[in-house]
Amino acid sequence: MRKFLLSIVLLPIVTMAQTLEECQQAAERNYPLIRQYDLIRKTTQLTVANIQKGWLPQVSASAQTTYQSDVVSWPSEMKTLMTNMGIGLKGLKKDQYRVGIDVNQTVYDGGVISSQKAIAREQGKVQEAQTEVNIYNVRMRVNEMYFSLLMLGEQILLNRDLQELLAGNERKLEAMVKGGTAAESDWQSVKAERLKVVQQATSLESQKRMLTTMLSAFCGIEVKSVEKPVVQAESGVLTSENHRPELRALDAQIGLLNAQEKALNAALMPKLGVFAQGYYGYPGLNMFEDMMSHKWSLNGLIGARLTWNIGALYTRKNDKAKLQVQRDLTESNREVFLFNNRMEQIQQNEDIARYKLLMADDEEIIELRSAVRKASESKLSHGIIDVNDLVREINQENAARVQQSIHEIEMLKQIYDNKFTINN
Repeated sequence: MRKFLLSIVLLPIVTMAQTLEECQQAAERNYPLIRQYDLIRKTTQLTVANIQKGWLPQVSASAQTTYQSDVVSWPSEMKTLMTNMGIGLKGLKKDQYRVGIDVNQTVYDGGVISSQKAIAREQGKVQEAQTEVNIYNVRMRVNEMYFSLLMLGEQILLNRDLQELLAGNERKLEAMVKGGTAAESDWQSVKAERLKVVQQATSLESQKRMLTTMLSAFCGIEVKSVEKPVVQAESGVLTSENHRPELRALDAQIGLLNAQEKALNAALMPKLGVFAQGYYGYPGLNMFEDMMSHKWSLNGLIGARLTWNIGALYTRKNDKAKLQVQRDLTESNREVFLFNNRMEQIQQNEDIARYKLLMADDEEIIELRSAVRKASESKLSHGIIDVNDLVREINQENAARVQQSIHEIEMLKQIYDNKFTINN
């Protein structure tokens, strides 16, 4: 019994309609592009970690063999003197060999590694911002499907009302035919009109099932029904507050250009490092001993090296000018985006205002059409008009109701399109 009561309590929650915000959030989570966020972060972390390793000692191993056309030799006078003293001087061999290891350690790089890490991080931000722009556009696709479903739902309800209205008149005419006060063709005409409306209902239901399936697949959740948003439309109001991700993407590009400019400064700074070299080979560092004895030996040296490459000065002015041109281009893109965005706001606010004015008369039009239709039903029963006049008035009343629902849904859609335009 307790389980039964619990299921009854939870039933409204399970069958509750999805809101537009829920569908948008689900679609963004379900969109395959969302996985790029994690991939971009991991790539950026790995790139920065690799750049950081520039502070580790750089070790390289090498082996070489050479044959020289000439080598250092003893002066002939000294060689003659040493020979007379019984000391043989072999001199250096022309074939020489070396197997060694070089170790270099950067002590001061002028900020090159730091600037490279900053550039890598800014590049990651640019990629993330562009991904955010692409994912944000998912909302518009959800809006299109969501409000199309709302429109179909309203049309299906109005279609049912029209079927009931025609069915009621069909029953009245059937009774009048039996009573001999109406022709059978009048009854057949109304019945045919009702069956045509039933066909329209079949088409509307098919479209609704198709859109519901598409929205469910797009959002990654089962969308059984949608809920009409309740908002207050503020038409004719333009706002300068814009939170679109495109603007953050442009900010990220500016940040990358700033980081690249700092890298130009780092390229001009001197570099200081220490090094160590060791090798086993012939000849060694003791040249005189190797000239007397052709033996391989172990050799090594350590030292410090200060380098200052001023070649970056040659292109610095042009490099900075190129970065400034790219900044100007980015700012120009920002102005173009904001201009087009403002034009969209103007159009959307005008559409909202137009729909509000149309909706102000919709209710009165429906009341008038309903009164005319009821009067036509009375006239038909008294034989004043034919059935075609009644069907025409019924269709006109239904058209007025359809127009009212279209105006309402379209106004809601424009309001949410406006929210999309400024990311409000």
